[in-house]
Amino acid sequence: MPPTLTVKKSIAKYTMNPLEENLLERCLGQDPRAQKELYDRYKDAMYTLCYRITNDFELAQDALQEGFVGVFRGLEKFRRQSTLGAWIKTIIVRTAYKKVKKEVRFFENLDNVPEENLLSWGEYLSPEYLEKAIQGLPSGYRTVFILIEIEGYSHKEVAETMSISVGTSKSQLFHAKKHLQKQLRAWGIDR
Repeated sequence: MPPTLTVKKSIAKYTMNPLEENLLERCLGQDPRAQKELYDRYKDAMYTLCYRITNDFELAQDALQEGFVGVFRGLEKFRRQSTLGAWIKTIIVRTAYKKVKKEVRFFENLDNVPEENLLSWGEYLSPEYLEKAIQGLPSGYRTVFILIEIEGYSHKEVAETMSISVGTSKSQLFHAKKHLQKQLRAWGIDR
């Protein structure tokens, strides 16, 4: 029998820029000014992400606050394998997704879209209409769609983040796109 070759996996360490490293160290030292600086640096982008996932201003604010509590409690677990912002984003996405899973939501029947939402065939689809269509997706579809199509996650990353299978992620994205097409057709846009 041939000898078995054992390969050790080495975990690559992301090299942080000195300013990010300094901020992290100050936060780990429980410096309130550093914690506020970290929060202020990421809060707007993370709130936007929370809102896109939850589709609710108050729920997004709750998710943002809970997410940052998780960030500060887990900061010593940050292994420096990515940027600090990417690590924070993962925690925020998971927190927002958990919030959505707890909520019971009812969605508008796409056959009953009000007249003021209809666009004529020749009109340009504004970002506001697209955002409204995305926010109208059921929560699971919306979360997967946002993470993959807007945030650039892979199906594998979405599966890990949401604790679902890669197949479920692909299925959710497929159904999200179908749902969006149906919504846009209901508004008179067939693309």
